[in-house]
Amino acid sequence: MQKNFKHVNYLWDEKKAAQFGDDQVALFLYRSNILGADLRITNYGGGNTSCKTIEKDPLTNEDVEVMWIKGSGGDIGTLTKAGIAGLYTERLRDLKNVYGGLEDEDRMVGLFNHCIYDLNSKAPSIDTPLHGLLPFKHIDHLHPDALIAVAAAKDSEQVTKEIWGDTMGWVPWQRPGFDLGLQLEKCLNDNPGIRGIVLGSHGLFTWGDTSYESYINSLEVIEMASEYIEKKIKEKGSVFGGQKLQSLPKEERLEKASQLMPMLRGLCSSEARMIGHFNDNDIVLEFINSNDLERLAPMGTSCPDHFLRTKIQPLVLDLKTDEDLSDTDAILKKLQPSFQKYRQEYKDYYDTCKKSNSPAIRDANPVIIIYPGVGMFSFAKNKQTTRVANEFYINAINVMRGAEAISAYTSLPRQEAFDIEYWLLEEAKLQRMPKEKPLSRRVAFITGAGGGIGKAIADKLAEEGANVVLSDIAEDRLQEAVDTYARDVASYAVCDVTKNESITEAYKKACLEFGGIDIIVHSAGLAISKPLTETTDADWDILQNVLVKGQFELAKQGVTILRKQGLGGDIINIASKNGLVSGPNNVGYGTAKAAQQHMSRLLAAELAADKIRVNVVNPDGVIVGSKIWEGDWAEGRAKAYGISVEELPAHYAKRNLLNEIIYPADIANGVFALVGILDKSTGNIINVDGGMANAFVR
Repeated sequence: MQKNFKHVNYLWDEKKAAQFGDDQVALFLYRSNILGADLRITNYGGGNTSCKTIEKDPLTNEDVEVMWIKGSGGDIGTLTKAGIAGLYTERLRDLKNVYGGLEDEDRMVGLFNHCIYDLNSKAPSIDTPLHGLLPFKHIDHLHPDALIAVAAAKDSEQVTKEIWGDTMGWVPWQRPGFDLGLQLEKCLNDNPGIRGIVLGSHGLFTWGDTSYESYINSLEVIEMASEYIEKKIKEKGSVFGGQKLQSLPKEERLEKASQLMPMLRGLCSSEARMIGHFNDNDIVLEFINSNDLERLAPMGTSCPDHFLRTKIQPLVLDLKTDEDLSDTDAILKKLQPSFQKYRQEYKDYYDTCKKSNSPAIRDANPVIIIYPGVGMFSFAKNKQTTRVANEFYINAINVMRGAEAISAYTSLPRQEAFDIEYWLLEEAKLQRMPKEKPLSRRVAFITGAGGGIGKAIADKLAEEGANVVLSDIAEDRLQEAVDTYARDVASYAVCDVTKNESITEAYKKACLEFGGIDIIVHSAGLAISKPLTETTDADWDILQNVLVKGQFELAKQGVTILRKQGLGGDIINIASKNGLVSGPNNVGYGTAKAAQQHMSRLLAAELAADKIRVNVVNPDGVIVGSKIWEGDWAEGRAKAYGISVEELPAHYAKRNLLNEIIYPADIANGVFALVGILDKSTGNIINVDGGMANAFVR
């Protein structure tokens, strides 16, 4: 069998597959994972795979056929046993006896539960009958770009015949459900011996007697379609009508994107706060700079999996590549009518297509936004969702590219698209989603986050749902820190808070990564403990520069971004008990910490009109896990109290009223209280010190 492919990745590893022996479910999961690893084959959450095995019926002890299939809402690339459903195949086929036609589709989905064999099953998906009514042991339902291009071409059936002859079936567009399963069954009965079926405007069904045969069959069919499209593109000489304009150079694109993203984020967040993603790869640029953009973009996408994540069509910005984006008010004034028009058109689409039982209209803001010459933005409820939407629109671009090369691209009629987008079963799936965490949809920028208190703060905010951007001067520490988070949660930016340009670059990265910022935490710091006469100018300057000037510049630049978004925000400064208490050998550090505290009060008063809250957390005696205790500070404090360094933890614990050791995680809880709970507090100081009477603020 063929193992060398140009347009798809052959990832089957014989040694790894051999480890599963004759475990057909394990081999089906392995096949699913390697198919899902290639975005040209299917994107996150797209497609479905299955296998059928013979099992013992626990009630009769007789052999029965069981179909194992990806459950509702799953992803084949990351599929595990916990994510599949196991159903009696014959019971599923017996549902043909009670099926009442297209109006009965939603009821049928509920009946799938009566076919469950494995009581640990995930909820069966709407694709279940499409697999169950076909006889094959292993089946792949995929959404390859090349196949959807064939499926979305205006003469799709004829093109299918041209590419595969009599070896492939073709079924016209129909919404997934029991009746589509019947259509696939009929297609196979009418065309015995075919290797697969093309679903009009939708995707591909292929199969095999073994997991490997199904895998190879899928790859070969996709490769044939890809080669056909490649040949057509060469014959045509150009795609998308050729290029209408040139892209800006890479650095200029990123600069424009970082300036614009907070403004776009604010506009897209008129109903609920959104997280952003930016893409300017070659595929995107070829499309958005083309002569055909104005014709193709409004047509919308063809595959249901695409528009469910991207909305029916993108918003194309009326901005020139040489536009000056520094004047926020002027740019927002120019952008607002486009967003208003998009929202109204989406409302009109809803009002025109809705039915008496349709769910309420959803957020009318665009998901995909195109800036010709610069790139493509996406905005959704979290980073994974917006990244995946971005990837799906790239799939849609590839589909348009292929269909246009073949003949002409066709999209789903608006009513068909609406019926899927507002399908009651789709709404039920949305309602089953877990409740969002308190800091979901928010982006936190934390300085000093390579370890110690800063990392603990980042951990806590991420745990509560925020995206976090860790900054520090040590890249190795940052890389190690970011690796502790799941994908799409965290990023990092090397940042020296004593240098304005370093802060600028760090904020730029945060905007490019997540669309903007909502929470700024200044945790970067150092401590120097010396008597007055031993404190040098260098000691004084570095304390002022890191703790005070750094805080000032972080706030100054950060507020510019927060105002672009118009969503309010939080600034939390990590100061110290030493800013309130007069202690020995502490003139430089204590003065800087007092300056941090009073600057925070001043900013709280100034920024309240923008709904930007500024608060302070005062730690004390955080020895375990704190970076400042790795240097000379410990020796200085031990000397000041007349004890040894080893005695410091016990000394600090005993001197607070609660006799508690204070950890970095305790400081992180203080930050979370201010940004996640106390949403009407500003100008406040929270002491996290176990209770120090001489540091009480009132």
